Amino acid sequence: MSELPKAYDPTCAEEKWQKIWKEKNFFIANADSGKKPYSIVLPPPNVTGVLHMGHALGDTLQDILIRYHRMRGFEVLWVPGTDHAGIATQTVVERHLIETEGKRRKDYSRDEFLKHVWDWKERSEERILQQMERVGCSLDFSRLRFTMDEKSNIAVRTIFKKMYDEGLIYQGDYLVNWDPVTQTALADDEVDFEEKQSHLWYFKYPVEGTNDHILIATTRPETMLGDTAVAVSQKDPRYTKLIGKQIRLPITNRLIPIIADHYVDPEFGSGAVKITPAHDPNDFEIGLRHDLPMINIMTSDGKIEESFFAAGETMDRARDLVVAEMKKLGLLEKVDPHTHRVGHSYRSKAEIQPYLSKQWFVKMSGFKEKLKNAPVKLLPDWKKTYLHWIDNLRDWCISRQLWWGHRIPIWYHVDDPEKKICFDGEGLPPEVAQSPDKWVQDEDVLDTWFSSALWPFSTLGWPEKTPDLAKFYPNATLVTGHDILFFWVARMILMGECAMGEVPFPETFIHGLIYGKSYWRKKTNGGIAYVTPQERIDFDLGKPIPKDVSSKWEKMSKSKGNVIDPIEIIDLYGADAMRMALTSSVTNLPQIDLDRRKFEEFKNFANKVWNASRFVLSHAPETFSEGLDLSALRLEDRWILSRLNRIIASTQKQIASYEFANSAMGTYHFFWDEFCAYYVEISKPYLFGKAGSPAEQENKKKLLTIILGNCVLLLHPIVPHITEEIFSLLPKASGNFKDPYSAFYKKALSSPAACMAPFPTEIVENDICDIAEAEFAKVQEILHTIRNIRAEMQLPPNVATDIYIEGDRHLPYETILNALVRINKLHLCKPEDLGFSASSQVKDLHITIPLPAELIEREKQRLVKEQEKLEAQISKLKGQLKNENFVARAPKDLVEKTKADLASAQKELEQILSRRS
Repeated sequence: MSELPKAYDPTCAEEKWQKIWKEKNFFIANADSGKKPYSIVLPPPNVTGVLHMGHALGDTLQDILIRYHRMRGFEVLWVPGTDHAGIATQTVVERHLIETEGKRRKDYSRDEFLKHVWDWKERSEERILQQMERVGCSLDFSRLRFTMDEKSNIAVRTIFKKMYDEGLIYQGDYLVNWDPVTQTALADDEVDFEEKQSHLWYFKYPVEGTNDHILIATTRPETMLGDTAVAVSQKDPRYTKLIGKQIRLPITNRLIPIIADHYVDPEFGSGAVKITPAHDPNDFEIGLRHDLPMINIMTSDGKIEESFFAAGETMDRARDLVVAEMKKLGLLEKVDPHTHRVGHSYRSKAEIQPYLSKQWFVKMSGFKEKLKNAPVKLLPDWKKTYLHWIDNLRDWCISRQLWWGHRIPIWYHVDDPEKKICFDGEGLPPEVAQSPDKWVQDEDVLDTWFSSALWPFSTLGWPEKTPDLAKFYPNATLVTGHDILFFWVARMILMGECAMGEVPFPETFIHGLIYGKSYWRKKTNGGIAYVTPQERIDFDLGKPIPKDVSSKWEKMSKSKGNVIDPIEIIDLYGADAMRMALTSSVTNLPQIDLDRRKFEEFKNFANKVWNASRFVLSHAPETFSEGLDLSALRLEDRWILSRLNRIIASTQKQIASYEFANSAMGTYHFFWDEFCAYYVEISKPYLFGKAGSPAEQENKKKLLTIILGNCVLLLHPIVPHITEEIFSLLPKASGNFKDPYSAFYKKALSSPAACMAPFPTEIVENDICDIAEAEFAKVQEILHTIRNIRAEMQLPPNVATDIYIEGDRHLPYETILNALVRINKLHLCKPEDLGFSASSQVKDLHITIPLPAELIEREKQRLVKEQEKLEAQISKLKGQLKNENFVARAPKDLVEKTKADLASAQKELEQILSRRS
């Protein structure tokens, strides 16, 4: 007989089992095994800091799949790793150096700065890996990878050269999304757009050789300094005669042509558009079509070039100066309010500036159809969004003006920059090694997502043909948030096709993003002030929110104070409670509103699991060599086995279809609402020798233990720590069992740990019994009615009463009812004159409970008060209905409701008077 401590200590259990899992090497995969493979590569977290709740969610969902398939007998590999996160990490480290040493990146040599970044990476990665362990991730840490480790360097160089040689990677002058803060180009999907209230400025451009002018409208006046044409629609009669003439561009005094182009919308603004090819993507395309000059007016840090008006000023300040100058020249016609979309860097939040520069690109046109037709299921269905992105795909800008990242493996000859070497080997190209003073490597690094796109196969050893690659590629699935569907998922599909000739995974589960609740007060001078951290926690946990405090669900942000730290939650509630709360929150919606009260709810569930297990184990035999006697099963036994088989079937189906919340809540309700609330309680009289024979008592002990063992294994993928602790205390079984339940229990308990035990999958179809479930549902209805009557009579829980049930003189539920409710005696007959009593109907059964003598006086007083209350209510309602003005003028539905309320009150009064008589 095993006995658990009275209280569950999650910290102790987590430390214990995380250590055992690691020491026993339970999670190390064997590429040479004959088992069917199941592999997932962890979306690598950035080494910028620590894990957030979004990581905890993704890691938990992946761990559920990994633990489930390991228990199903698959050869499971879950590859851990971290991402170098070029822009983000470089920015964080530079900010750190400014704060600690007062120096910026360019105050160091490249190598000196990169040493600081590598030191940061080592510290951050160590914290991240520790946090993954605390979440309970069953990762194969022997295969830990980093997107800039040596193997990744080889993979990146190999694929770069392959694509370069095939003409899929090229270098060119191109208009890019420029971040003036980090001073680097960004890919289109690294730009976040938002609506901005601004203006539409109307300028008059003089037509050369005439007294006429042409009116143009612009949202970016400062870029006129780089105008090289004015475009109109060929179909616009207002400008037909002006096409081919020239404009004297104000401020610059340059001559620029008036051209016709199909892009121009005659209905927008004045119908004439200034063309600045070096600072607008649409103008860039027009510039290429008409062979226009491309004049760059901006420096890399977002200021006006020296040779232009407003030199050295920011673009925003230059806008004000240009508008003021045009007004001074009498060329500002008008200014209208206008809302337009403005791009911002997803990292620095700086306003994006279209900027002409020499960059490296992946040619995407050849991949469009492959990406559209890729045999990858997006679950839930994000196909429409995915296809829309592909339809609007431009070439992927892969170069970044950073120091931290994979350096582009291109070398230029110093005397002839057009002479290039692309090298995919280790070290330097032979030509460079022979004449190092004649060659220089490209200063730029690759987009972070370029190396991340290789993750499903580079982590398995590619470009080498390793056993891991042969066994575990393609991966079984991918689990990730919808925010990186295009950043990462689509590009992994692209690179998988390019490098391996097949997609990296057959399906992807795309979960929502976690939102936290923000609370704030309006300031008297305008603006808002977010509440204190303690106030936020109090409000999250249900404390009434004052009227001066507003709230809404928003993306988690430190500035908004709505971030929930997973390690803080683990410290407060335990890792399993956090995992259960996260899992139960996952739906097909793109937003997950994470209610802090869920952690408390599932901490209570963990305690329930612990206490129920403690009770069952305190009555379980140390071992049993004989199986269940299935011929001696009572109604409750047949019912719980039927319910067990159903939950085993549904859990498998739900995990296979990524219905994480349904799986979590299904096992939750089975354990708490069926096993604990009914079966354990019904079994207690047998365990305490108050019901049944010794043989029935033994059968109950075994069945309780077997059901608990199944529950532990069903719950293990979601809550691994508490289930490991309970599993280790379950009694072993020996012998040749004929019944499938004892046989499975014996097999499971022969495993060294729950994580290595078989998952319950065998369904005993004959034991899924609709008849038993329907009959037990009748018992539940009777019990529910009895409890309602007792509540109505305000009977204390410890007060026993007689119960009369008429309608079935052979009702076989006495033992069950005695176990679940306090009964003096159960009478299967019609009651005689009982005096004070209460009754109710359950289908063909009439249930009556007499009030115990010691409570009759209290009941008399209660009924008098209830009668007085109802008589007053009836009098008021009758008065309303006698009022002709009310009946004539009140809305019809209100009059009908008043009549219904009167009838209900009169019926209740009749019942009260009946019980008083």
